[in-house]
Amino acid sequence: MRPSEIKRLYFIIRTLLNYGLDELIPKNRLSWAIRLWRRSLFWMPNKHKDKALGERLRLALQELGPVWIKFGQMLSTRRDLFPPAIADQLALLQDRVSSFDGNLAKKTIEDALEGPVETWFDDFDITPLASASIAQVHTAVLKENGQAVVLKVIRPDILPVIQADIHLMYRLANMVPLLPDGRRLRPKEVVREYEKTLLDELNLQREAANAIQLRRNFENSPMLYVPEVYPDLCRENVLIMERIYGIPVSDIAALHEQGTNMKLLAERGVQVFFTQVFRDSFFHADMHPGNIFVSREHPDDPQYIGIDCGIVGSLNKEDKRYLAENFIAFFNRDYRKVAELHVDSGWVPPDTNVEDFEFAIRTVCEPIFEKPLEEISFGHVLLNLFNTARRFNMEVQPQLVLLQKTLLYVEGLGRQLYPQLDLWKTAKPFLESWLKSQIGVKAVIRSIKEKAPFWAEKLPELPELVYDSLKQQRRLQSGVERLAEQMKQQQAAQRKANFSLGIGATLFICASLFYLAGAPVAPWVLMFFGMLTWVTGWWQSGKMK
Repeated sequence: MRPSEIKRLYFIIRTLLNYGLDELIPKNRLSWAIRLWRRSLFWMPNKHKDKALGERLRLALQELGPVWIKFGQMLSTRRDLFPPAIADQLALLQDRVSSFDGNLAKKTIEDALEGPVETWFDDFDITPLASASIAQVHTAVLKENGQAVVLKVIRPDILPVIQADIHLMYRLANMVPLLPDGRRLRPKEVVREYEKTLLDELNLQREAANAIQLRRNFENSPMLYVPEVYPDLCRENVLIMERIYGIPVSDIAALHEQGTNMKLLAERGVQVFFTQVFRDSFFHADMHPGNIFVSREHPDDPQYIGIDCGIVGSLNKEDKRYLAENFIAFFNRDYRKVAELHVDSGWVPPDTNVEDFEFAIRTVCEPIFEKPLEEISFGHVLLNLFNTARRFNMEVQPQLVLLQKTLLYVEGLGRQLYPQLDLWKTAKPFLESWLKSQIGVKAVIRSIKEKAPFWAEKLPELPELVYDSLKQQRRLQSGVERLAEQMKQQQAAQRKANFSLGIGATLFICASLFYLAGAPVAPWVLMFFGMLTWVTGWWQSGKMK
């Protein structure tokens, strides 16, 4: 390891121990070595004994930087895995991270726009509205149209911190294959995918483009609203977009107070996710509660508001098709189909015993059906699925890691909004409808419509193409006939050569027999003619080549 990586690792360990997070280590026989190692680091005591464990965990992750804050944001959605005291503190990482100086943010905006803030905005608020892992948000009013907007500004000097953690993750990834089943996890590919998503989030022009695309995909949709972006004012480190006034999706009390239809809201969360993935192949991959709001209008017909589109994901046609078929087979409890699809897609080795794999999947998944979210322990389910994957040498698919993380977000939100939600009945009709649209008559008609412009362009050239094809076919036929004739000639020559060689060999044998019998002239005559016949056959075989 390089000195910079050792330094960063030391800083991480010191921070975790200074906040007393060693208390999270389970006290059992398996962890005695780790606990002994902790006691040996006596110069790193817990300096925050006066604070609760949840607060210490939040502060530690916040101090370690964006990579760790992202991890905390994901954990905050899984209230089924943590007690409320920890989950509530982790939820603050969504938009209540310690902010940096507002004057520094203003200077960053002015440098990016090459002019004073007052040139484009009124009522710029130096106090940030929200602050997250990568950036913080200020409010203002756009001069040209009086539209209330937010200005998103990247934190200064954040790239070196992210790069330090990424380098350390790569170093650890190089060590993982040395462990049992380590190679199956494909750690380098996973880290590479995570690095790409983080670096993409640092480019706010990319986020602006993502938001515009997502807004276009859900234009006039009752399910999701994406605020308008002002791309002319966006820069790599500054983003200007419409200000929204929704209710944070995590504020359950406020949602109940305004009479929100919680069941419909939870169902639409699932529908929005599957629509993004399968219809658009372009999905918001950072759907933690800090980025999701609910419109204050028409609470009986609730609409989500999505912000922070820095991290998006996409799937190719093959993965999308396999995923949809897997989901439908899973919802129909057709575990044989699930097993076969895993083999066909290459997610498990081709020599996998399908019957054993089917039984293993059935054992894990069958107990969770026909249960609402509140009765399902997904932590236990994921552990069993991981053990099953390890047993059958199933490799981690790096291109699906982002999707899996997003699915965990969605499932966690659904659990908070409406614990009685039947996830299977909500998702199954959408997937069946989508799959039918891909293979039915509608799919054929859509494919024809998509290719019609190309066909129309090539239609005037069709007679010439047909004529050239016929000429080429005629030339090909003539060539085939010539080749057949040459093969016939070669076969005839081969037969003559073989015949001559056979006669020559026979005459040599006869000459040998006459010589042994003591004949004076016959052996030499036969040998002469045998030699002559042999040379003729040899010449014929050479001519054939």
